[in-house]
Amino acid sequence: MDIQTSSRELTQDPQQKPNDSVASELITSSFESHCIDLISNSLGSRILAFSDEFFASASNLTNPRPPIHRPGIYVHTGAWYDGWETRRHNEAAFDWVIVRLGVASGIVRGVEIDTAFFIGNHAPVISIDGCLETEQGADERVISKSYGGWNNILGRRECQPNTRQAWTVQEAKDNKGPGSAYTHVRLCMFPDGGIARFRLYGQAVPVWPKNPIEVVEMSAAVMGGVVVKCSDQHFGGKENLLLPGRGVDMGDGWETKRSRGSDHVDWAIVRLGARANISKVVIDTAHFRGNFPQGVRVDAIDVGNHEPDAGDERWREILAVQKARPDQEHEYGTGILNEVAGKAYTHVKLTIIPDGGVKRFRVFGTRI
Repeated sequence: MDIQTSSRELTQDPQQKPNDSVASELITSSFESHCIDLISNSLGSRILAFSDEFFASASNLTNPRPPIHRPGIYVHTGAWYDGWETRRHNEAAFDWVIVRLGVASGIVRGVEIDTAFFIGNHAPVISIDGCLETEQGADERVISKSYGGWNNILGRRECQPNTRQAWTVQEAKDNKGPGSAYTHVRLCMFPDGGIARFRLYGQAVPVWPKNPIEVVEMSAAVMGGVVVKCSDQHFGGKENLLLPGRGVDMGDGWETKRSRGSDHVDWAIVRLGARANISKVVIDTAHFRGNFPQGVRVDAIDVGNHEPDAGDERWREILAVQKARPDQEHEYGTGILNEVAGKAYTHVKLTIIPDGGVKRFRVFGTRI
């Protein structure tokens, strides 16, 4: 019987660019102001197929929450891990998992592989491929063994144990690699092992309605909306504001720390998916029952591709201060909104008074 062992040839990549790596402490700041996680299961991404998941489920890879550790806990297959882990001694060159993005399609700007708590069993090398398949039956095609439409997004990169590691993805001139839009990605690990989380940072490429006057949720992450800045996100990340649905608990909303000074406010700035005429705003405090803000206000600005500061003098108040209530959707239409008729905006700013938590912030309108 032939016995396969890991060789250096499996881990080397002649196209490897050592300068594309991102230091662990800089991963969040490198991507959060202009990207979303295109494969977060909060967006509706799906694991379509995998080579193996004997020790730990591939579905853990796209969990938006940080991995946890439960030492000393064992299940039927062995030690419990919060991640994806395959059998030892893989006879194939690599293990793989195929993921359908949570957006219609997306342009990839970065990749994160987190091997948290995988020590002695982590994936030593990974690579990422992608494809664009939008016609009927796309999911079935890409999981077929005969499918040949994969394009390389990130070549083979070495991974360290128990580490967040990331790489930037550069624009490709031939439009067949990085910089193209993708609907599906394939994560490969050479030859086997474990990965806690897989993040795919980039921008959504929305499918706009054919009717130009159809109202769209312009702030939604799946439509290209991004929270570019905020004053604070101590308890809950600002990116949660633009997710679909009403979430599951306080953990998937935006929450700031308690303020102690007078006249304090917190804020978050959203770049809309496109320049828009705004017709409705929804502020949802779902699950925030003892820590919701006392008041909310919304401003808007039209600055093109520039990212405005919170103190920019060009902000226009489109929703005056309104009292907020716990665990409730607050809807404001044209009857209460100001400075929206016949006007177009690129960004909106949600201000909460003085602090607290908001589950979702939705801005509806028509694309200009």
